Amino acid sequence: MKRKFLYIIILTFFASDAFAIDMKGIAPVNPIDMGTNNYGKELVMPSFELKRATLSKNAIKNQYSIAMSKYTKSNVKSAYADFRLIIDSVAPNDYVYMRLTKDMASIGFFNLAELAMSKIQDDSLASSLEDDIKNYYFPSAFLTQKDQLYLSELYSNMQYNDQSREATSELSKQVSLLADSDYANYIAAYGSMKSGDIVKAKFYINQAISKNPKNLNYKRLKSEILSQSDNPKEAQNSFNEFASANFKTVLFDDEINSTKEYVLYKSVKNDYLKKYHLAYYYYDNKEYNKAIGVLQTSISGKKSINKDVYALYAKVYYDMKEYEKAQNYAQMALDIDKSNIDARFVLGNIASRNKDYSTAIKHFKKITGKSSDFAPEIALAQLYLTQKDIQKAKEIYSKILKVSSKSFMAYYQMALLEPDREFEYLKKAISINPDFVDAWIDLARVAIKKDNLDNAITYLKTVKFLGETDCRYYYYLGLVLKHKGLTAEAKENFEYSLKLNPEFELSKKELNI
Repeated sequence: MKRKFLYIIILTFFASDAFAIDMKGIAPVNPIDMGTNNYGKELVMPSFELKRATLSKNAIKNQYSIAMSKYTKSNVKSAYADFRLIIDSVAPNDYVYMRLTKDMASIGFFNLAELAMSKIQDDSLASSLEDDIKNYYFPSAFLTQKDQLYLSELYSNMQYNDQSREATSELSKQVSLLADSDYANYIAAYGSMKSGDIVKAKFYINQAISKNPKNLNYKRLKSEILSQSDNPKEAQNSFNEFASANFKTVLFDDEINSTKEYVLYKSVKNDYLKKYHLAYYYYDNKEYNKAIGVLQTSISGKKSINKDVYALYAKVYYDMKEYEKAQNYAQMALDIDKSNIDARFVLGNIASRNKDYSTAIKHFKKITGKSSDFAPEIALAQLYLTQKDIQKAKEIYSKILKVSSKSFMAYYQMALLEPDREFEYLKKAISINPDFVDAWIDLARVAIKKDNLDNAITYLKTVKFLGETDCRYYYYLGLVLKHKGLTAEAKENFEYSLKLNPEFELSKKELNI
């Protein structure tokens, strides 16, 4: 089975490749819980900027947290009003609206999701996300605002307040709503599963799917319900149907990976394999210490299991930046299975970190064509770029894009390699992964190069939403201010960029350091 990789990409900045204003323009840098839900978790939003100047970004972040706190306490009417105020008041920003669209849909506030969606200005950035959100969350039967609030209150009680049995019992009495609404049946299925009534959960989820066969979230829940039934192997077939859907973005990859490991954890019989999949579930959710705790009890007398346990150990330790342990466990996996994909990927990344590029290339070459997300190919191409072999890198990216429409990294790298199409490719990368900060930064760079400073500021606001400690944000903001003739303010931003990263050559150049 092809394993989805997390990208482990280290972008190194060299002065010769850096962005800099000169007569030629700006050149680019190549930069379990035992409950089954993963879809109802609270999401952390970026700090927002209101039109009202009296409210700070922190105040808006707090407003979002307060609204979500009200939601978790089943005060959904007040939460709904607060979320609507945020959507109506936030300074226009497509990235923020995209995030709010997904968040509101995930908690059943479909009217608010549509409101946020309607405010998005650039369809080329958001159309794929909109399609995925509608296919994943949206019901087919119309729900009034009253119905949405009612079902959201029930869901909140099931999810956060340990009242699954009571809430499901109340919903079961709403005969007319259940007869008409696919989403009401989904909520009833979820509540039944949470309260341990798998028979009713199966009934309700089948009703939901029969009313709305296209909804992917319903299919995801069905696989989790079946994993707790008398015949859990059915869950794997159900999961495969869900996972094979044609997602246009990467925004639901976490849900896919978590559901996969949960279903396998519940359905396999071998105790060591159970623990392995539970550990992978924790790994996918970035709960690394929990993953290690489970892995410590997962080593068996069977090498066929241990090779995967060791490889997962390697991935966990790599992500924890404990590279020596990662290397040791990856080598232990390879000692059992020379073709182990995860182990070779970790070893390739460690060799690349150590600038042992020939060894890294050997590892990545041996696992190309074996990962559905093309992570080894991307890593190999980036090594070729490091060695200035542009043609080989372009050949790899081109091959990926011929067979995959979801490789945002391939689109991004091609944008850097083909300036005549950079704007198109950068937008495509963001449409697949709106959280990909490097592409937003390069959109700002392109806008500055074209002297479109208003657009540059818009893109830079998104960069700040994604991470206020990125030295590149302050560098490009400095360039914008410099172009506007605000030299003192520009200098402050270049200096702050260097404070965040004292080795950032671009800001040094602007300050003549």
